[in-house]
Amino acid sequence: MESQAAGVLPRITATGVHAAAADRRRYTRVVEHVIEGWVKITALSAIVVIFLIFVFIGKEALPLLWEHPEPGLEHEVVTLDNLIGPTHYPDRPSRFVWQPVSNVPKYNLLPLIVGTLKTTVVAILFAAPLAILAAILSSEFAPRWLREIVKPTIELLAGIPSVVLGFFALIVLASWLQQMLGLRIRLNALNAGIALGLAVIPIIFTVAEDALTTVPKSYREASLALGANRWETAIKIVLPAAVPGIFAGVVLGFGRAVGETMIVLMASGNAATTTPWITDSVRTLSATVAAELGEVVFGSPHYRVLFLIGVILFVFTFVVNLLGDVYVQRLKTRLEGSRT
Repeated sequence: MESQAAGVLPRITATGVHAAAADRRRYTRVVEHVIEGWVKITALSAIVVIFLIFVFIGKEALPLLWEHPEPGLEHEVVTLDNLIGPTHYPDRPSRFVWQPVSNVPKYNLLPLIVGTLKTTVVAILFAAPLAILAAILSSEFAPRWLREIVKPTIELLAGIPSVVLGFFALIVLASWLQQMLGLRIRLNALNAGIALGLAVIPIIFTVAEDALTTVPKSYREASLALGANRWETAIKIVLPAAVPGIFAGVVLGFGRAVGETMIVLMASGNAATTTPWITDSVRTLSATVAAELGEVVFGSPHYRVLFLIGVILFVFTFVVNLLGDVYVQRLKTRLEGSRT
Protein backbone atom coordinates (compact mmCIF):
# COMPACT_ATOMS: atom_id res chain seq x y z
CA MET A 1 0.00 0.00 0.00
CA GLU A 2 2.75 2.38 0.89
CA SER A 3 4.57 1.70 -2.41
CA GLN A 4 1.37 2.28 -4.38
CA ALA A 5 0.79 5.58 -2.59
CA ALA A 6 4.40 6.55 -3.23
CA GLY A 7 3.91 5.91 -6.96
CA VAL A 8 0.65 7.86 -7.15
CA LEU A 9 2.10 10.96 -5.44
CA PRO A 10 4.66 11.76 -8.18
CA ARG A 11 1.97 11.36 -10.83
CA ILE A 12 -0.32 13.76 -8.97
CA THR A 13 2.54 16.22 -8.49
CA ALA A 14 3.52 16.07 -12.19
CA THR A 15 -0.10 16.53 -13.23
CA GLY A 16 -0.38 19.60 -11.03
CA VAL A 17 2.83 21.05 -12.47
CA HIS A 18 1.61 20.53 -16.03
CA ALA A 19 -1.77 22.05 -15.17
CA ALA A 20 -0.09 25.10 -13.61
CA ALA A 21 2.15 25.50 -16.68
CA ALA A 22 -0.89 25.25 -18.96
CA ASP A 23 -2.70 27.87 -16.88
CA ARG A 24 0.30 30.19 -17.14
CA ARG A 25 0.42 29.73 -20.93
CA ARG A 26 -3.29 30.48 -21.22
CA TYR A 27 -2.89 33.54 -19.03
CA THR A 28 0.07 34.70 -21.13
CA ARG A 29 -1.91 34.24 -24.37
CA VAL A 30 -4.84 36.18 -22.94
CA VAL A 31 -2.54 39.04 -21.88
CA GLU A 32 -0.87 39.05 -25.30
CA HIS A 33 -4.25 39.19 -27.06
CA VAL A 34 -5.39 42.05 -24.82
CA ILE A 35 -2.19 44.02 -25.46
CA GLU A 36 -2.37 43.34 -29.19
CA GLY A 37 -6.00 44.45 -29.29
CA TRP A 38 -5.19 47.61 -27.34
CA VAL A 39 -2.34 48.49 -29.73
CA LYS A 40 -4.62 47.95 -32.74
CA ILE A 41 -7.37 50.09 -31.21
CA THR A 42 -4.89 52.86 -30.39
CA ALA A 43 -3.43 52.84 -33.90
CA LEU A 44 -6.88 52.79 -35.50
CA SER A 45 -8.02 55.63 -33.24
CA ALA A 46 -5.03 57.73 -34.28
CA ILE A 47 -5.78 57.13 -37.95
CA VAL A 48 -9.47 57.99 -37.46
CA VAL A 49 -8.63 61.20 -35.57
CA ILE A 50 -6.20 62.32 -38.28
CA PHE A 51 -8.79 61.55 -40.95
CA LEU A 52 -11.50 63.50 -39.10
CA ILE A 53 -9.19 66.48 -38.68
CA PHE A 54 -8.48 66.47 -42.40
CA VAL A 55 -12.21 66.16 -43.17
CA PHE A 56 -13.02 69.11 -40.91
CA ILE A 57 -10.32 71.30 -42.43
CA GLY A 58 -11.36 70.30 -45.96
CA LYS A 59 -15.04 70.92 -45.19
CA GLU A 60 -14.27 74.50 -44.22
CA ALA A 61 -12.05 75.11 -47.27
CA LEU A 62 -13.99 73.37 -50.06
CA PRO A 63 -16.82 75.97 -50.28
CA LEU A 64 -14.27 78.14 -52.13
CA LEU A 65 -14.99 75.98 -55.17
CA TRP A 66 -18.72 76.74 -55.43
CA GLU A 67 -19.29 80.06 -53.66
CA HIS A 68 -20.95 82.75 -55.78
CA PRO A 69 -20.43 86.46 -55.18
CA GLU A 70 -23.12 88.72 -53.83
CA PRO A 71 -23.93 91.76 -55.98
CA GLY A 72 -21.16 94.31 -55.60
CA LEU A 73 -18.77 91.84 -53.90
CA GLU A 74 -17.40 90.09 -56.98
CA HIS A 75 -13.85 91.06 -55.93
CA GLU A 76 -14.12 88.82 -52.86
CA VAL A 77 -14.51 85.62 -54.85
CA VAL A 78 -11.41 83.45 -54.49
CA THR A 79 -10.30 81.64 -57.65
CA LEU A 80 -7.27 79.60 -58.61
CA ASP A 81 -5.94 82.57 -60.55
CA ASN A 82 -5.85 84.95 -57.60
CA LEU A 83 -4.53 82.20 -55.29
CA ILE A 84 -1.38 81.57 -57.34
CA GLY A 85 -1.39 84.13 -60.14
CA PRO A 86 -0.08 87.71 -60.14
CA THR A 87 -2.22 90.63 -58.99
CA HIS A 88 -2.54 93.36 -61.59
CA TYR A 89 -2.42 97.07 -60.84
CA PRO A 90 -3.12 99.86 -63.36
CA ASP A 91 -0.01 101.85 -62.43
CA ARG A 92 2.37 99.11 -61.25
CA PRO A 93 3.81 95.91 -62.74
CA SER A 94 2.26 92.59 -61.88
CA ARG A 95 3.28 91.02 -58.58
CA PHE A 96 2.15 88.47 -56.01
CA VAL A 97 0.37 89.90 -52.99
CA TRP A 98 -1.10 88.55 -49.76
CA GLN A 99 -3.32 91.36 -48.47
CA PRO A 100 -6.58 89.87 -47.19
CA VAL A 101 -7.76 92.98 -45.34
CA SER A 102 -8.34 95.80 -47.82
CA ASN A 103 -11.04 97.27 -50.05
CA VAL A 104 -9.99 94.73 -52.67
CA PRO A 105 -8.73 91.64 -50.78
CA LYS A 106 -5.81 89.75 -52.30
CA TYR A 107 -5.33 86.11 -51.33
CA ASN A 108 -2.23 85.12 -53.27
CA LEU A 109 -0.54 82.14 -51.62
CA LEU A 110 2.74 82.25 -53.51
CA PRO A 111 4.50 84.65 -51.07
CA LEU A 112 3.53 82.38 -48.18
CA ILE A 113 4.75 79.26 -49.96
CA VAL A 114 8.05 80.95 -50.87
CA GLY A 115 8.50 82.13 -47.26
CA THR A 116 7.81 78.64 -45.92
CA LEU A 117 10.32 77.03 -48.29
CA LYS A 118 13.02 79.61 -47.55
CA THR A 119 12.87 79.21 -43.78
CA THR A 120 12.61 75.43 -44.04
CA VAL A 121 15.59 75.09 -46.38
CA VAL A 122 17.71 77.34 -44.15
CA ALA A 123 16.70 75.30 -41.10
CA ILE A 124 17.61 71.97 -42.72
CA LEU A 125 20.91 73.28 -44.13
CA PHE A 126 21.79 74.54 -40.66
CA ALA A 127 20.50 71.62 -38.59
CA ALA A 128 21.25 68.51 -40.65
CA PRO A 129 25.08 68.78 -40.80
CA LEU A 130 25.36 69.65 -37.11
CA ALA A 131 22.97 66.89 -36.03
CA ILE A 132 24.61 64.22 -38.22
CA LEU A 133 28.14 65.15 -37.10
CA ALA A 134 27.03 65.12 -33.47
CA ALA A 135 25.45 61.70 -34.02
CA ILE A 136 28.70 60.37 -35.53
CA LEU A 137 30.68 61.78 -32.60
CA SER A 138 28.31 60.28 -30.06
CA SER A 139 28.08 56.82 -31.62
CA GLU A 140 31.60 56.32 -32.96
CA PHE A 141 34.17 58.39 -31.07
CA ALA A 142 32.90 59.72 -27.76
CA PRO A 143 33.73 57.74 -24.62
CA ARG A 144 30.78 56.49 -22.61
CA TRP A 145 30.90 59.32 -20.04
CA LEU A 146 30.92 61.97 -22.78
CA ARG A 147 28.09 60.23 -24.66
CA GLU A 148 25.99 60.31 -21.49
CA ILE A 149 26.42 64.09 -21.47
CA VAL A 150 26.15 64.93 -25.18
CA LYS A 151 23.10 62.82 -26.05
CA PRO A 152 20.76 64.06 -23.24
CA THR A 153 21.93 67.65 -23.73
CA ILE A 154 21.06 67.70 -27.43
CA GLU A 155 17.79 65.87 -26.88
CA LEU A 156 16.94 68.40 -24.17
CA LEU A 157 16.52 70.98 -26.94
CA ALA A 158 13.33 69.17 -27.96
CA GLY A 159 11.82 70.07 -24.59
CA ILE A 160 12.37 73.79 -24.99
CA PRO A 161 9.07 75.48 -25.94
CA SER A 162 9.10 76.92 -29.44
CA VAL A 163 7.97 80.30 -28.08
CA VAL A 164 11.19 80.43 -26.04
CA LEU A 165 13.28 79.76 -29.14
CA GLY A 166 11.26 82.39 -30.98
CA PHE A 167 11.89 84.92 -28.22
CA PHE A 168 15.62 84.10 -28.30
CA ALA A 169 15.69 84.62 -32.07
CA LEU A 170 13.70 87.85 -31.79
CA ILE A 171 15.82 89.48 -29.09
CA VAL A 172 19.30 87.91 -29.27
CA LEU A 173 19.93 86.02 -32.50
CA ALA A 174 18.52 88.71 -34.79
CA SER A 175 20.82 91.34 -33.26
CA TRP A 176 23.88 89.09 -33.56
CA LEU A 177 23.22 88.32 -37.21
CA GLN A 178 22.56 91.95 -38.05
CA GLN A 179 25.81 93.08 -36.45
CA MET A 180 27.96 90.27 -37.88
CA LEU A 181 26.58 90.35 -41.43
CA GLY A 182 25.56 94.03 -41.64
CA LEU A 183 21.98 93.15 -42.55
CA ARG A 184 19.53 95.86 -43.46
CA ILE A 185 16.49 93.93 -42.21
CA ARG A 186 16.76 92.56 -38.69
CA LEU A 187 14.01 89.90 -38.83
CA ASN A 188 14.37 87.74 -41.90
CA ALA A 189 14.34 84.19 -43.27
CA LEU A 190 17.94 83.56 -42.17
CA ASN A 191 17.17 84.46 -38.57
CA ALA A 192 13.97 82.40 -38.51
CA GLY A 193 15.65 79.47 -40.27
CA ILE A 194 18.52 79.25 -37.79
CA ALA A 195 16.12 79.40 -34.84
CA LEU A 196 13.99 76.77 -36.56
CA GLY A 197 17.09 74.64 -37.01
CA LEU A 198 17.62 74.63 -33.24
CA ALA A 199 14.21 73.00 -32.89
CA VAL A 200 14.96 70.48 -35.66
CA ILE A 201 18.43 69.37 -34.48
CA PRO A 202 17.15 67.02 -31.70
CA ILE A 203 14.88 65.14 -34.12
CA ILE A 204 17.59 64.55 -36.72
CA PHE A 205 20.22 63.78 -34.07
CA THR A 206 18.11 61.18 -32.26
CA VAL A 207 17.11 59.28 -35.40
CA ALA A 208 20.61 59.49 -36.93
CA GLU A 209 22.31 58.38 -33.71
CA ASP A 210 19.98 55.38 -33.43
CA ALA A 211 20.62 54.49 -37.07
CA LEU A 212 24.40 54.64 -36.60
CA THR A 213 24.24 52.61 -33.39
CA THR A 214 22.27 49.80 -35.04
CA VAL A 215 24.94 49.22 -37.71
CA PRO A 216 26.41 45.76 -36.94
CA LYS A 217 29.65 45.81 -34.99
CA SER A 218 31.14 43.34 -37.48
CA TYR A 219 31.23 46.11 -40.12
CA ARG A 220 33.51 48.19 -37.93
CA GLU A 221 35.70 45.24 -36.97
CA ALA A 222 36.12 44.15 -40.61
CA SER A 223 37.06 47.67 -41.68
CA LEU A 224 39.60 48.08 -38.89
CA ALA A 225 41.03 44.63 -39.63
CA LEU A 226 41.64 45.69 -43.24
CA GLY A 227 43.73 48.64 -42.07
CA ALA A 228 41.23 51.53 -42.07
CA ASN A 229 41.37 53.99 -39.19
CA ARG A 230 38.35 54.97 -37.10
CA TRP A 231 37.49 58.05 -39.18
CA GLU A 232 37.64 56.11 -42.43
CA THR A 233 35.50 53.39 -40.89
CA ALA A 234 32.93 55.90 -39.64
CA ILE A 235 32.69 57.88 -42.89
CA LYS A 236 33.10 55.15 -45.52
CA ILE A 237 31.51 52.14 -43.81
CA VAL A 238 29.19 53.04 -40.95
CA LEU A 239 27.71 56.23 -42.41
CA PRO A 240 26.65 54.69 -45.77
CA ALA A 241 25.12 51.72 -43.94
CA ALA A 242 23.05 54.11 -41.80
CA VAL A 243 21.96 56.39 -44.67
CA PRO A 244 18.31 55.18 -44.72
CA GLY A 245 17.84 55.98 -41.04
CA ILE A 246 19.65 59.31 -41.32
CA PHE A 247 17.56 60.30 -44.32
CA ALA A 248 14.41 59.39 -42.41
CA GLY A 249 15.53 61.74 -39.62
CA VAL A 250 16.09 64.57 -42.10
CA VAL A 251 12.61 64.00 -43.57
CA LEU A 252 11.06 64.13 -40.09
CA GLY A 253 12.98 67.33 -39.38
CA PHE A 254 11.78 68.82 -42.66
CA GLY A 255 8.18 68.05 -41.75
CA ARG A 256 8.63 69.62 -38.31
CA ALA A 257 10.15 72.75 -39.87
CA VAL A 258 7.30 73.16 -42.36
CA GLY A 259 4.65 73.03 -39.65
CA GLU A 260 6.43 75.11 -36.98
CA THR A 261 4.50 78.25 -36.05
CA MET A 262 5.71 80.31 -33.10
CA ILE A 263 9.36 80.55 -34.10
CA VAL A 264 8.66 81.85 -37.59
CA LEU A 265 5.83 84.05 -36.33
CA MET A 266 8.20 85.85 -33.97
CA ALA A 267 11.48 85.80 -35.90
CA SER A 268 10.73 86.09 -39.63
CA GLY A 269 9.41 89.67 -39.90
CA ASN A 270 6.01 88.50 -41.27
CA ALA A 271 6.32 90.28 -44.60
CA ALA A 272 4.73 88.35 -47.47
CA THR A 273 7.41 88.78 -50.14
CA THR A 274 8.59 86.63 -53.03
CA THR A 275 12.23 87.76 -53.20
CA PRO A 276 14.86 85.00 -53.49
CA TRP A 277 17.09 86.43 -50.74
CA ILE A 278 17.15 84.83 -47.30
CA THR A 279 18.04 88.20 -45.74
CA ASP A 280 14.56 89.57 -46.53
CA SER A 281 11.56 89.25 -44.25
CA VAL A 282 9.15 86.43 -45.03
CA ARG A 283 5.83 85.06 -43.93
CA THR A 284 5.06 81.35 -43.73
CA LEU A 285 1.85 79.40 -44.18
CA SER A 286 1.59 78.27 -40.57
CA ALA A 287 2.38 81.74 -39.18
CA THR A 288 -0.35 83.23 -41.36
CA VAL A 289 -2.96 80.86 -39.94
CA ALA A 290 -1.84 81.54 -36.37
CA ALA A 291 -1.81 85.32 -36.82
CA GLU A 292 -5.09 85.77 -38.67
CA LEU A 293 -7.50 82.95 -37.82
CA GLY A 294 -8.45 84.42 -34.44
CA GLU A 295 -9.72 87.68 -35.96
CA VAL A 296 -11.19 86.54 -39.26
CA VAL A 297 -14.94 86.72 -39.98
CA PHE A 298 -16.52 83.27 -39.79
CA GLY A 299 -17.47 81.95 -43.23
CA SER A 300 -15.79 84.76 -45.15
CA PRO A 301 -13.47 84.13 -48.12
CA HIS A 302 -10.54 85.00 -45.86
CA TYR A 303 -11.72 82.32 -43.41
CA ARG A 304 -11.98 79.74 -46.20
CA VAL A 305 -8.51 80.56 -47.54
CA LEU A 306 -6.94 80.11 -44.10
CA PHE A 307 -8.45 76.64 -43.91
CA LEU A 308 -7.19 76.01 -47.45
CA ILE A 309 -3.71 76.84 -46.11
CA GLY A 310 -4.28 74.17 -43.45
CA VAL A 311 -5.14 71.66 -46.17
CA ILE A 312 -1.98 72.59 -48.08
CA LEU A 313 0.17 72.11 -44.99
CA PHE A 314 -1.51 68.79 -44.25
CA VAL A 315 -1.08 67.48 -47.80
CA PHE A 316 2.46 68.80 -48.15
CA THR A 317 3.62 67.16 -44.91
CA PHE A 318 1.92 63.90 -45.85
CA VAL A 319 3.49 63.85 -49.33
CA VAL A 320 6.96 64.67 -47.99
CA ASN A 321 6.78 61.88 -45.41
CA LEU A 322 5.36 59.43 -47.96
CA LEU A 323 8.08 60.16 -50.52
CA GLY A 324 10.70 60.00 -47.79
CA ASP A 325 9.44 56.60 -46.65
CA VAL A 326 9.45 55.27 -50.23
CA TYR A 327 13.00 56.54 -50.78
CA VAL A 328 14.18 55.02 -47.49
CA GLN A 329 12.74 51.65 -48.47
CA ARG A 330 14.53 51.82 -51.82
CA LEU A 331 17.79 52.70 -50.08
CA LYS A 332 17.38 49.75 -47.71
CA THR A 333 16.70 47.40 -50.63
CA ARG A 334 19.70 48.69 -52.55
CA LEU A 335 22.01 48.37 -49.54
CA GLU A 336 20.78 44.89 -48.67
CA GLY A 337 21.29 43.84 -52.30
CA SER A 338 24.84 45.20 -52.32
CA ARG A 339 25.66 43.34 -49.08
CA THR A 340 24.59 40.01 -50.53
